[in-house]
Amino acid sequence: MGYNKRLRTPDTGHRTPVFGLSPDWLLEDGRPLATATVLSHPEQLERLRSACPEAVPTAVLAGDPCYDRILAALPQRDRFRRALGVGPGQRLVVVSSTWAPRSLFGGAEAGGAGEPGADDLLPWLLSRLATELPADEYRTAAVLHPNIWYGHGPGQIRAWLDNARRAGLEAIPPLDGWRQALIAADCVLGDHSSVTYYAASIGIPVLLGAFPQEDLDPLSPVAALGRTAPRLLRRGSLRAQIDRAITSHNPGRYKELAEQTSSSPGESAALLRRLFYGLMGIPEPEGHAALLDPLPLPPYIPARITAPIRVLVRQISTDPPELALVRYAVVGDEPDPLEDPAVRVDTAHTVVDEETRETGRLRVADVVVQRAAGDDPRLGPPAAWTSEALDRYPYCGLVAYVDGPDRCVVRTREGDLVRLSAVADPEGRPDLCDPAVYASAFYAWVAGGRSLAPATPVITVRTGTTAHRVAVEPLSAFTP
Repeated sequence: MGYNKRLRTPDTGHRTPVFGLSPDWLLEDGRPLATATVLSHPEQLERLRSACPEAVPTAVLAGDPCYDRILAALPQRDRFRRALGVGPGQRLVVVSSTWAPRSLFGGAEAGGAGEPGADDLLPWLLSRLATELPADEYRTAAVLHPNIWYGHGPGQIRAWLDNARRAGLEAIPPLDGWRQALIAADCVLGDHSSVTYYAASIGIPVLLGAFPQEDLDPLSPVAALGRTAPRLLRRGSLRAQIDRAITSHNPGRYKELAEQTSSSPGESAALLRRLFYGLMGIPEPEGHAALLDPLPLPPYIPARITAPIRVLVRQISTDPPELALVRYAVVGDEPDPLEDPAVRVDTAHTVVDEETRETGRLRVADVVVQRAAGDDPRLGPPAAWTSEALDRYPYCGLVAYVDGPDRCVVRTREGDLVRLSAVADPEGRPDLCDPAVYASAFYAWVAGGRSLAPATPVITVRTGTTAHRVAVEPLSAFTP
């Protein structure tokens, strides 16, 4: 998806022709530099013919291998979502930025979100994502262009993203994993990047946070996306805009743009191999199909929130036990989330990860959480850690040791030691809700003066529209 951007010349301020299609890129002494100039669609050929006719004889239409790998992996969407810890009822929001002064990450000058003063757009966006989106109803990930990572350095990027990462944002590595994240996404907040265009091409709703239309070739498909996709506005609710982009999305909205991604979808491997062997002057291997490597299944990476979490609890019923929870990460200087006056909240409490950077918050936390394998010799077993943690944090009411993707062991100040385990779905797959949610629900139950017995054997915990059935199993008391 190249050949879209125009660049300013540093001395005159005039715009050069399109990146990759101009004589500056393609010619030396008036002759083509390359033996073959690979294009993905005839529309690029037409623009090449206009911008640099001398290079037209070298043009080869060979499709787009990156796009072909994405298309081939579309049936793996559910697996990619589970790899990112996205469970039923959750929405994955991917933030994508290219490298440019007026990109979503650059944010220079006007044009960021259709409004002036976009120089702090990305920090504003990431902060709002962390504070507006309930942690258990949304999962967030960032896909930044490799030139951003390597231009500033991975350490600097991680520092800039620190607050958002502590609130659960996953920073996708610059070269691997971004295609899988796109396929898994429910919405992409992007700019004039190829990543945003690929997302639209496969039918993912997009919301443009920055789009400098004047920096693009107006005849390019990416420029057409900017004239078609909705824009993100700073005023109003960010969550409402994301939800509206998802629910109002027409799958055929970008059909014409998708058709301009590649003139030969699924055929790039064969076309490119034919070209390469032709350039070498030898025949292609017989009996061996030209194939692309499939996109690998990423490792399981659930959201890890180390910032303090404010938990709002609503009691739905006591018989059977059922509670609804909404959790918000509290990062930086952001205030605690305001309660929605339209939603009844019975109680609220604060959960803090033991590995938080805000160690002072551990002293006043209602619930303290640790995450490790049950047989981790540094921390476990869970019964031992929970006993020690209650002594370490005398003001908390419950401690939780998360030792699996769908389970934890909790100990109350009253001495109850309990295993909380999510009931698997009908196919036997584990519930991907953060087990700390179950710990919060159990804390809210006992903090209300209720005994353990009515909560056994199962309580129901609701996050958004999803109900999680959690088995409550009392364990033998243990003290080291």
